[in-house]
Amino acid sequence: MWLAKCLIISGLLVCTQLDVYAQTPERIKYPESRKDPVTEKYHGISVSDSFRWLENDTALDTRTWVTAQNKVTNEYLAQIPFRNEIKARITELTNFPRWSVPSVCGQYLFFQANSGLQEQPVLYQQQGLYGPESVFLDPSARSKGGTESVSIASFSKDKKYVALHHSKAGSDWSEIRIRDMQGKELPDVIRWVKFSAVTWDGKGFYYSRYPAPDKGNELSGINKHHSVYYHKLGERQEKDKLIYHDMEHPLRYHGLSATEDGRFQLLTISEGTDGYETWYRDLKSGDKQFKPLFTGFRNKNRVIDHQHGKLIVLTDEGAPHYRLVLVDPKKPSKDNWVELIKEDKNILQQVTSAGGKLFLQYMVDVTSRCYQYSLKGEREHEIQLPGLGTTDGFSGTKEDSVVFYSYTSFNTPPLIFSYNIKHKTSRIFRQPPLKFNPDELEVKQEFVTEADGVRIPIFIVCKKGLVLNGTNPTLLYGYGGFNISIRPQFNPALIAFIERGGVYVLANIRGGGEYGKHWHEAGMLEKKQNVFNDFIACAEYLQNNQYTSPSKLAIQGRSNGGLLVGAVMTQRPDLFRVAIPQVGVLDMLRFQKFTIGWGWVSEYGSSDDASQFKYLLEYSPLHNVTPAPYPATLITTADHDDRVVPAHSYKFAAALQQNQTAGMPVLIRIETDAGHGAGTALSKSIAISADVYSFILYNTK
Repeated sequence: MWLAKCLIISGLLVCTQLDVYAQTPERIKYPESRKDPVTEKYHGISVSDSFRWLENDTALDTRTWVTAQNKVTNEYLAQIPFRNEIKARITELTNFPRWSVPSVCGQYLFFQANSGLQEQPVLYQQQGLYGPESVFLDPSARSKGGTESVSIASFSKDKKYVALHHSKAGSDWSEIRIRDMQGKELPDVIRWVKFSAVTWDGKGFYYSRYPAPDKGNELSGINKHHSVYYHKLGERQEKDKLIYHDMEHPLRYHGLSATEDGRFQLLTISEGTDGYETWYRDLKSGDKQFKPLFTGFRNKNRVIDHQHGKLIVLTDEGAPHYRLVLVDPKKPSKDNWVELIKEDKNILQQVTSAGGKLFLQYMVDVTSRCYQYSLKGEREHEIQLPGLGTTDGFSGTKEDSVVFYSYTSFNTPPLIFSYNIKHKTSRIFRQPPLKFNPDELEVKQEFVTEADGVRIPIFIVCKKGLVLNGTNPTLLYGYGGFNISIRPQFNPALIAFIERGGVYVLANIRGGGEYGKHWHEAGMLEKKQNVFNDFIACAEYLQNNQYTSPSKLAIQGRSNGGLLVGAVMTQRPDLFRVAIPQVGVLDMLRFQKFTIGWGWVSEYGSSDDASQFKYLLEYSPLHNVTPAPYPATLITTADHDDRVVPAHSYKFAAALQQNQTAGMPVLIRIETDAGHGAGTALSKSIAISADVYSFILYNTK
């Protein structure tokens, strides 16, 4: 980091010479961000927070600041001459029909579909594979501006009801509501739900919720005491039975699921976003209490199915690339496990069961491979895919003869396939029309060798015939965390960017799940700097190989990827022309104090720990902003983001604006009635994308 600070002089020279299109700080009059320092001691070290007041999202001065910042940002974006053209093209490219993977309930298929520009996907019901379809629920009709979203939670065992999650303005909070198969909504409403499955049993269902938050703190207050309840249909939520809670460990997640036949109930307990414990009770044996099945929070053991008293389990214990084992819950010790499918050199990313078969999805250099297996672990068939892309689906019940899956890639909008289990054949079930020519695009994968010898895969998407002369506006995207794999998928907004000569690069850096458990662990806790180093190496690779140059390179990331962008731009501002940190975790000393931020301590560490505080302070974006020539920066967040609260972005923007020494704008775009991303109204998503790509192209000319 300190070496990077020594490179600022050369970065300043580059920014000054090339500052033709961007506004200078003199021409942008930023809203006042008053300094009202709060100084705290962390393990003997004093740390000052000048903008702590911006954490109060409901305060009048914060709301005034937000309004003023949006005004400045909108005025800047309005003077980009091609902004409306880009928005119109993204709108045109987005205006095509698309569908989710269908779920089967008895004689009906349920799926979400968007005819093109609907604010939210509509939930449809279809009778069989070829029968008529009808609207089951249009969430846009329930809210002004299309800010309410809906998703299927589960179907009742008697196939009479469907439980739905309703969310407003993109918040993580949801309500569980119930409809019968004719679409009639029942009076039951379950509130203050977050991160919950819905597991039916008897005349009701199990779910997880938090206590009602204090008024005014719904979107920022810390969430504690996640507990499991049972709700009986027709009764008020106040009468729901508490099934499990843990007063001694208020910062844990709890969820209840069950095997398909309902014999085994499974209670999962986690302290963060990765490993978890699993406890069980065997209802056939009359168990009243849960018994330990898998203990400890380091590993992931997911029960896939049950057969003859044994559980089929996907595990990373002793297998960082995952394997499938058979576990006797009466003798759950690893010494008694029977291996069904051994660990492979490729990642066994997902296993589902349907029609008496197992469906395995492997990941090979970040692209999907899919297979049908018997319940005994014998490979029966490889499912041929259209190309190197990403699949999802293959879920079902034992009685199903057909399952559904999706396929997408950078230049292929999502295709929905039906798969006949007996005949091992796929056919296209839904296929959207194209509003661009995929043959004009080139998609390739290359590998970047980091200084420590690690090979990092990158996908490069561009026009065919790209000239490698260092003058191409290029967008480098990354995430690098939480064991999440960022895989090829279609994004119509990217097509608009590429049509204007842009090059898109996806970097699959450490911290993600692209190469298994070790790849993830190499980018977490005290090794988080590896993630930033990988991203910097990818930027240097693109420049050394003449794809682009520092004056043409933009970087982008969301959430944990926003942290990535914030850290890299403060460590190496000389490498980039534009930075787009979106809904980012940017204050690494206080993230655990808001909503469910405590759940990320297992990934990042905590400032409450002396040794972890040291490395968090070293890279925390907010705390490493000093006077320097930073890239043109557009920070994006939303007022209903209760995953990564907007205070992260507010404070980072204020600090950057006061420390920018180059002629580059530092702007923040704060969306209203939107959250972390999921459930955002489509028109808002299009507007955000148009502004981001316009900002990138305007500042890389």
